[in-house]
Amino acid sequence: MPHPSAPLPRVAVVGCGAFGRNHLRVVRDSPRAILAAAVDTDPAKAQAAAQEFDCPAATSLDQLPALADAAILAVPTTQHAEAGCALMAAGLDVLVEKPIAATVEEAQRLTAAAARFDRILQVGHLERFNPAVMALVQAVRLPLFFEVHRLSIFAPRSLDVDVVLDLMIHDLDIVLALTGEMPTEVSAAGIRILSEKVDIANVRLAFPGGCIANLTASRVSTEKVRKLRIFQPHEYISIDYARQDGMVIAVDAKRQVALRPLGSVKREPLASQFDNFLDSIAARLAPTVDGAAATRALTVASGILVKIEEHARIVNARLHASEQR
Repeated sequence: MPHPSAPLPRVAVVGCGAFGRNHLRVVRDSPRAILAAAVDTDPAKAQAAAQEFDCPAATSLDQLPALADAAILAVPTTQHAEAGCALMAAGLDVLVEKPIAATVEEAQRLTAAAARFDRILQVGHLERFNPAVMALVQAVRLPLFFEVHRLSIFAPRSLDVDVVLDLMIHDLDIVLALTGEMPTEVSAAGIRILSEKVDIANVRLAFPGGCIANLTASRVSTEKVRKLRIFQPHEYISIDYARQDGMVIAVDAKRQVALRPLGSVKREPLASQFDNFLDSIAARLAPTVDGAAATRALTVASGILVKIEEHARIVNARLHASEQR
């Protein structure tokens, strides 16, 4: 927490779309920060957001060094690296939405800029601040197997990225954090259904310590499912991201089964994430999800997309061969 006499950090939100407006609300409502500006290249969007959230409007990043100490980037992924590096070079701390960047090389540019300019770089892997996940982190000892499902009903948003980068990357980040390892084997398959990108994917990751993770992500399902199951010696833990709760099923030495709630306390993850950003700004310490952690998740996600393309070529070759018969 900052010293009582320290001035409150001025935080701008760049990007006034649907998710940017959520950030604007959280910053405005925080007693620990001042909402410095609503920023959008579309003047009408910037002005409308500024009026709604009672803050100045801006249309260019060049205006921010005079207005803000930090910025939240809620712009398209392809703009993350250029905007984030420019803001950190200008002296601002940055919270950038996930995925950290469009490519691993761009992610490395961001992390290098944070180090070079001594800036805080946090990445918005929001599920890390889900109360169920925060409780899970305290309960996990030796994960041996993960089963993860993240299914969504189709919506015309984030169609510029594959479902791996849109949805699955949340779970990749969590699995990597809980195992503390990078996978040594990646198997993956995915298909395009309603967009030009992969809409459903299934992935199997194998880790050096023997842990296996099976992950499924879909944005073309008939229902919304957000669940993670983890198995470790003598315990099975299941969490529901949407409900923000979980259950632990344990077996003792006498093979007696005991059930207990995971013990999470509900809170809006976006508010918890913003508090973590403010804590990092005040203490000048790395946030829970820094550039390095986000780059690891993006590296695995990029590897998964390569495997999906390999699988697609095999399937297409088989289809072509069958059509020629």
